[in-house]
Amino acid sequence: MTTPPPVWEPLIGSLLEAVCLVEPLTLHVVAANEAAAALFGQPVSALVGRPVIELSATPEDECFWEDMAAGVGTAEGPQIHSDSFVRHADGRMIPVERRVNRIWMRPGQAIFVLGLRDQSAQRQAEDELEKLVAELRATLESTAEGILVTDLHGAIRGCNQLFAQLWDMPVELLTQRDDSQILEWMRGHVVDEQRFVERMGELDRDPLLRASDVLRLRSGRVLERVVLPQYGRGQPIGRVCSFRDITEQLASAARLQLAAQVFESSLDAIFVTDGEHRIAAVNASCERITGLGREQLVGLRTEALLHPPGADDADTAWFELVREQLAHRGVWEGELWHRRADGSTLPGQVSLVRLAAEGTDPGETGVRHVGFFKDLTETVAAQKRIEELAFTDALTGLPNRVMLAERLDFALAMSHRHQTPFALLFLDLDRFKQINDSLGHVFGDRVLVEVAERLKTCLRQIDTVARLGGDEFVMLLNQTDARGAEAIARRVLEVLGQPFTLEGMSFSVTASIGIAMYPNDGESMDDLIKNADAAMYRVKERGRAGFRFYQPQMNVDLLARMKLDHSMRLALERGDFRLHYQPQIDIASNAVVGAEALLRWRDPGLGDVSPGEFIPVAEESGFIVALGEWVLREAVRQAALWRAQGRSMVVSVNVSALQFQQADFVDRVATALAEAKLPATWLELELTESILIRDADEALQRLRALDRLGVQLAIDDFGTGYSSLGYLKRFPIRKLKIDRSFIKGLPGDESDAGIAQAVIQVARALRLRVIAEGVETMAQRDFLQRAGCDEIQGFLFAPALPVAEFEARTATMLDLPSGAKARALA
Repeated sequence: MTTPPPVWEPLIGSLLEAVCLVEPLTLHVVAANEAAAALFGQPVSALVGRPVIELSATPEDECFWEDMAAGVGTAEGPQIHSDSFVRHADGRMIPVERRVNRIWMRPGQAIFVLGLRDQSAQRQAEDELEKLVAELRATLESTAEGILVTDLHGAIRGCNQLFAQLWDMPVELLTQRDDSQILEWMRGHVVDEQRFVERMGELDRDPLLRASDVLRLRSGRVLERVVLPQYGRGQPIGRVCSFRDITEQLASAARLQLAAQVFESSLDAIFVTDGEHRIAAVNASCERITGLGREQLVGLRTEALLHPPGADDADTAWFELVREQLAHRGVWEGELWHRRADGSTLPGQVSLVRLAAEGTDPGETGVRHVGFFKDLTETVAAQKRIEELAFTDALTGLPNRVMLAERLDFALAMSHRHQTPFALLFLDLDRFKQINDSLGHVFGDRVLVEVAERLKTCLRQIDTVARLGGDEFVMLLNQTDARGAEAIARRVLEVLGQPFTLEGMSFSVTASIGIAMYPNDGESMDDLIKNADAAMYRVKERGRAGFRFYQPQMNVDLLARMKLDHSMRLALERGDFRLHYQPQIDIASNAVVGAEALLRWRDPGLGDVSPGEFIPVAEESGFIVALGEWVLREAVRQAALWRAQGRSMVVSVNVSALQFQQADFVDRVATALAEAKLPATWLELELTESILIRDADEALQRLRALDRLGVQLAIDDFGTGYSSLGYLKRFPIRKLKIDRSFIKGLPGDESDAGIAQAVIQVARALRLRVIAEGVETMAQRDFLQRAGCDEIQGFLFAPALPVAEFEARTATMLDLPSGAKARALA
């Protein structure tokens, strides 16, 4: 059975997509990642070793995998992308997108890479979309009016069956979807063709025109046409024409009697006015909807009852336009509001129709107007809710990314026109993940809501704060220079710095803020957000809880770190990393008692890369775990080789915080020792103080487990961090290492001398050994020996050397008396 290289497991484990590696000949799963385990509802251990056909859910898959196996010997090999189903452990059938590739690990040895992507959400969304389209179509067909929808250029985008019936239009004409023929049919079926063409021209020239008129057809039918602009995202995208057959009600007295019945029973408010627009009659719904009695309504003028949105009740100038349209066209329609007696406002769709009594002229007193008022309260509320969902964050109520984009576009246009700057602040809460992990996401959401409320207090009315998602916020400060942006940033830090109290718990929240200025830091939304994010990232690097303006070098640094991280990963695969060893000397006998393993890297393109340059990048990206694993195994292997050659010495390995925090770290150490057959007492792990105090209880358990293995433990760079005698007393530490920063000034610097002596005395009190690093002079060595230091290392004896040079250098002291050994090594 083909076994994938070890590097494949962390590779597929880092993928979000479900991945299984399948042995081509037996079609057994040889590796799988956690995403695959979640997809099948089974642990990885249950997937590995099983025939891949058992994981399928359809009979066709058996033929599929037989075809895949049949293509193993071909030169190109199968590459198949298809849709299928898998069966979850609970019995559910899960639709998936499946891709299978054959990968050659080495000549003659291949493996199938099976990638599966859960399509459940996509299928559900497609079903919902199809259902929505069907509902919209059903709504269009169920309306009592013929509907014709066109774009801004008059091209037909849709219509319902009633439209075709009203115009006696043949079915084949609709199925051909020939716009010119449909419009020609309509023009040929109206009595006044010239007026029809002129009206269509008016509509084409003014996409925002709202119109209502009456069309007489050659068939004898009379249609009322209402034209309204259609909007999308606040912009006109076309027009909607509704056609209503009013033939009967205009021509038949019976229809008028029926209209009277409808008048009283209608759920919409209906009122009738005289020629001067004074209300003469109202129906019951008009009383109910307006909140006014019949005696209050009768005699009231239309313009006193209704008003346009945002207009004052006393403002009646708008009604002159309504009068003109009624006089010329006979119909007016629009959205008006009514102010109820309790002060609340009521939105409504209003239609006003001009009627002339039979046998009178339009200017005589027989003229009447009928008004229809449809309550739009629920419609407006629903529309408002839809806009909120589309443009605001559901949790905090702040603008979301979509609305932020619109306001940024507007700010860019205004600033470009008036040559004024504005600022964009990218804000990320510090260590917010700890709140979610320790207190739960519900508690974290409440914190986000409180943060949003505090951020709003820092802004002016012309500014915007939006939530991008998670704990990331963006603040748009219009007409603001760098000084104003700095003031707002300081204000935000001050407001967030005030204690939070939720459920009786008090805690603090800090934030890192990056600032980008228009136009210096970008002239587009993407550039400004990207650069503000880069500045925020630099604040995170420098300790968090602050702000920083963007500088072009930041993007250069980010790109350099990305390239360095990529180069490191390639270097580990190619074997470009190597270990050098620095001897550790017993200060009393000058014997070499240990060697510290130090990582070195020479890149073909970059040359020698300093550990101080690539180690921080590895820690930041998480690659330090894989790199530290390689260092541990290589150092243990070398220690075992030296022991077999009779060069028994303790090899010291530095452990990063992220590597130490891995749940299986102790097991990895034990495995490395077992594979190399090295007794644990010949391995020393150097830990920084930050590792021990981050989670003291968990660290204590791991340290005790390592101590039970027999591994020696040392504190690296003692005194440079949060030194505490408490953890030295609790933890099974065997050695303290004095940092080189306290050795450099010896013996002349009193502060360095005092610190070095204090560390040695503490070690003596706790019965720990002490080693000093960075020893470069005999004076430093002599001082440390008098102070009681046990071991030293540094350039006085040797730098970190390759294995061959290390062996040659340390061999020269084997036959020397102890007094001469230091001089020989020096």
